[in-house]
Amino acid sequence: MDDQTLIDRIRDAALLHGDFTLRSGRKSKYYLDKYLFQTQPDILRELGNRLAKHADAHIDRLAGAELGGVPLVSATAMACGTPFILIRNQKKGYGTAKQLEGKLTQGDRVLMVEDIATTGGQALEAAKVIAEAGATVTKIVAVIDREEGAREKIEAQGIAFESLLTKTKLGIGE
Repeated sequence: MDDQTLIDRIRDAALLHGDFTLRSGRKSKYYLDKYLFQTQPDILRELGNRLAKHADAHIDRLAGAELGGVPLVSATAMACGTPFILIRNQKKGYGTAKQLEGKLTQGDRVLMVEDIATTGGQALEAAKVIAEAGATVTKIVAVIDREEGAREKIEAQGIAFESLLTKTKLGIGE
């Protein structure tokens, strides 16, 4: 799938207009519903292939945060063959009571995939959980950067940040 086709598919599947409150608490006149594009097999396959290109030989694990990161990290792992972990928003209150699912080893270098980055808050919360487990998030790659400060906030924490698409590339204006 070429870039323009991917952009068109995401816009057609997931771009909503109206009055929305984002996870960050910010207000927006548009909303990119990640579940509407992540549940389309052709889009998810393409995103997994593109995200996999960021998993170089220096990456030991991929990571995705609950809930939006789960399909992305799964598709990425299938595309590149790198094992992955999942980060829950909070420890589960039953069974193993873990916040991290999957195998993470002390010293692992982790590539985190993110759905949509606004302020970078959720990604940094997940990176903190990974750091507390003894591993390091070396890069966060978002499918879409809303260009509202995520890059600056993430890079200020010493983590590289990239995105496949941006609000600008998608042709979205407020």
